[in-house]
Amino acid sequence: MKPGRNDPCPCGSGKKYKHCCMNKVSKPHAEVFDDVESMVAMNPDLTLDELNVVMQHKMQARNNRPHPDFCGLSPTQMANWLYAPLDELNWVTISTPDDLSGSPVMRYLALILDEAMQNDGAFKATSKGNLPAKLVKQASDLLPEFAVSQFERHISISEFAGSNEDKFNALHYTRILAETAGIIYRRSGRFHVKKAAQKLYQTQGVQAFFKPMLETVITRYNWGYFDAFKQDVDLRAFWLFMLWRLQSHASPDQLIDDIVTAFPDLLRQLEPDDYYLPEKRLGVLIESRFIERFLQFWGFVTVDPNRFAAEDRKPPKVQLQPLLAQTFQFTL
Repeated sequence: MKPGRNDPCPCGSGKKYKHCCMNKVSKPHAEVFDDVESMVAMNPDLTLDELNVVMQHKMQARNNRPHPDFCGLSPTQMANWLYAPLDELNWVTISTPDDLSGSPVMRYLALILDEAMQNDGAFKATSKGNLPAKLVKQASDLLPEFAVSQFERHISISEFAGSNEDKFNALHYTRILAETAGIIYRRSGRFHVKKAAQKLYQTQGVQAFFKPMLETVITRYNWGYFDAFKQDVDLRAFWLFMLWRLQSHASPDQLIDDIVTAFPDLLRQLEPDDYYLPEKRLGVLIESRFIERFLQFWGFVTVDPNRFAAEDRKPPKVQLQPLLAQTFQFTL
């Protein structure tokens, strides 16, 4: 839903929408009013209906004009990408791939569902309320089948393997998403798969949950769940714009520049400290929350975790995986 003028801006700046991102999207509107004033001065006999028609045409033309700060998107396109629900997005088609074997999140979800289906729809949780060791072991054993395995790391620091759920971030992330999406729930020390979800899984397989899980991570999941940054920015509203830009150039550094150019107000809430300027801190958030713990967890991209170890640090690049193009097709 599009925010009201006095609502908090979705960029997370803490300011009202009318004093933040609305300025960039609505600036063309003010220019239209200036044009109308000039037209009225030159054509004082125009009726109100005629003025309304002229104003509508001018407003549409301005809103549909490519904006250089938006990498060529128009204000109309950007507004749709910022505020529209998943099923109302324009200029992009989101598909469920036939083969989800390359997606860690969806493979882990299938393991959870299979374990439940083999035990009348539920299985026992650990004393801490986590997934059992047997399932964690099965999920860890899947790592060689994922593109990210080319950057294999010791299990103690791996995001895609662990001795228990607390030490296995990608699996824990999947479980949290599945609960938030309403696919599973925990009660009386057991994980249960909802009856409706059981029927869907039996008839459609794990593909039935691809879009519900995707919508959950975009709209309901807290992207800062795994970190504890003192200064925060909610990046969820910009996910599709960031994905479109990253798909075009595969450069995190360029992506950060794109975001700062399009939404400079994001930097205002990230005060400089002894280590990072605001732009650098924003870059850390984008890389860790969006690229690594969203796109990489889903199997859309891979990122070399050793890129900072080299003496001569090169600009980071992500490797786009086939699943990304199979899921998102842009028509711009």
